This record gives sequence, structure tokens and C-alpha cells, in this order.
Amino acid sequence: MGRRELITLLGGALAASLVQPLVARAQQPEKLARIGFLGPAPASAFLPRVEALRAGLRELGYVEGKNILIEYRWADSVDQLPEFVAELIKMKVDIIFAPSSTYVEPARLATKTIPIVFAIHADPVGTGHVASLSHPGGNITGLTMLLTDLAAKELEILKEAVPRATRIGVVWNPTTPSHATALPAVKAAGEKLEMTLWIEPVASVEELEAVFVTMARERIDAFLVLASPLSFSQRAPLAELALKHRLPGMFGTKENVEVGGLMSYAADLNDLFRRSATYVDKILKGVKPADLAIEQASKYELVINLKTAKAIGLTISESFLLRADKVIE
Repeated sequence: MGRRELITLLGGALAASLVQPLVARAQQPEKLARIGFLGPAPASAFLPRVEALRAGLRELGYVEGKNILIEYRWADSVDQLPEFVAELIKMKVDIIFAPSSTYVEPARLATKTIPIVFAIHADPVGTGHVASLSHPGGNITGLTMLLTDLAAKELEILKEAVPRATRIGVVWNPTTPSHATALPAVKAAGEKLEMTLWIEPVASVEELEAVFVTMARERIDAFLVLASPLSFSQRAPLAELALKHRLPGMFGTKENVEVGGLMSYAADLNDLFRRSATYVDKILKGVKPADLAIEQASKYELVINLKTAKAIGLTISESFLLRADKVIE
């Protein structure tokens, strides 16, 4: 065999040795990451949030059924959450996606090893779910909308919209861990604004109507609903009750206003869900949750339903309306 033929043969063998592993690797199916998703029933009410997360994942190259699979669990009540978390752990999911403090708590109690990502946690430090925003520690991280500060601001805006209001109802949910830290901030804001606050816990759908009847009897001028999975999933009944009793209300999501609530001042929650996909991506690529700093909401919106204002006989000043990011007429 001549020198040229030998070089050609060796070159071909070398090329084959380099190509073969690449071909073999290319033929290997991608690892299917499994994400356990906890959310409030009915699932249809939460669809915009889910779509925002899925859009964020698609932007990062994740294709459902190809390299990622989302296992959904929709809870009718918080009592179901420990069971659902146990199911997800048994399935050996790579990440538990627990949107807010309500869902983080049962996941936190069940596992110290599986990463937990949240999207709209109201107060991760105040609830003790993380050590700090910059250094979460442990297996929990995500994004926050800082309800403790936000709720006080909502009360202030409600007072501006309804200047005559002095007796304010505050509806909160004792099954939402972050509400325990938000209430002191609301009380302090009420004192500063010289308001009398009527604070009432509501943990179930059945309790909603009774609270509105009582607020009417107590001559409450307006009310504030602290955002929770209950107030979100039951936004239509909440709006109907407010209209029925002709009470001006401040809500925690714009969706509450879109179905007939008077107003909301809130973070863009869909944006937070979309951004939370980056946490899922980084964790799947090996970054520890303890090292992922918690990001805060960057977009806040004031939404007013002018049609509802007219229906309850409330006149909102032109200057206040001009401040709104969205007015529903």
C-alpha cells in the first residue's frame, strides 16, 4: 500500500471515529424533564397563567412531550395539596412548580431536595420560605410580587378613589400563608389614613356571601380583598356580590375587574409566570435553587371598571381615571 493510500485510509477511519459518536448522540432521545404543577381548580380559570408559563418555556427551547412534560394537579381546596404533592414526589418530578405561598407551603413540608419554583409568591421572606431575596438558601426560589407592601398601596389607592370611605372591610384568607404578614401592613396603612378597618377571614366559597351581608349590615363604605387562590378562582361570584350590595372594592388581580369588580392595583402576574420559566430552565441545567436570587415584579397596573362604578352609583374623578393603565367601559 502506498503512502498516499495509507493516509487516505487513516484519514477516513479518523473521520468515521469522530462522526459515529456524534450520530449516535444525535439519535439518542432528549431527556424528558418532568415538572409537577400545582394550581387552583377549576383549571380553566388559571389558563392564562399556564399559557404564560408554557410560552416562557417555549422561548427557552422546551417542547412539551419532547424534552419536557408538565404534570398538572388542580386542587379544589388546600386540604388536597399534601396528597397532590405526595403524588408528584412519588413520580420523581424534577421540579415542583408551586405558584404562590399557598402551594409552596405543603411542598416545602414534603421535600427538602426537589427544587420548588414559585411565580407570584406574596412574601417569601416573611413566611420563612426563603432566607433572603438575594440568597434564598434551601430548595425554593422564584419571583415575588411583595404583597405586604402592595396591599398597603392598594388601600391607599382605594381611599383616593372613594374619598368619603372611612369604614373599610378587609377580606383575607387564613389558608394563604402570606396574608399573615400582609395584614399588619394593611392595619398600619389604615391608621395612617385614619380609616376604621373591619377585618374578616374567608377560607371557603360558602363564607363569601355571609361576609358581604355582614359588611352591608356594618355599613362598610368599601372593601379590600387580599389576593389569594380563592379570590382569583371565585372572581365572578365576588364581583356579583359587590354589585348586589353596591360596595366599591379593590381586588388583587385585573381578572377580578374584568369580570365586574371595581378596581385592582396589581403586578402583571402573567408576566411573572412567563419569567418563572427561566428558573425552571436554570435548575434543569444544574443551577441550585439556593443560588438563584428571587426577582421582583417590574410591572404594576391600575385597572378600573367604569361600568361597575356607574352600576353602584360611584363617581370617579377624571384625574383618578387618567392614572389608570386600563379603563373598562
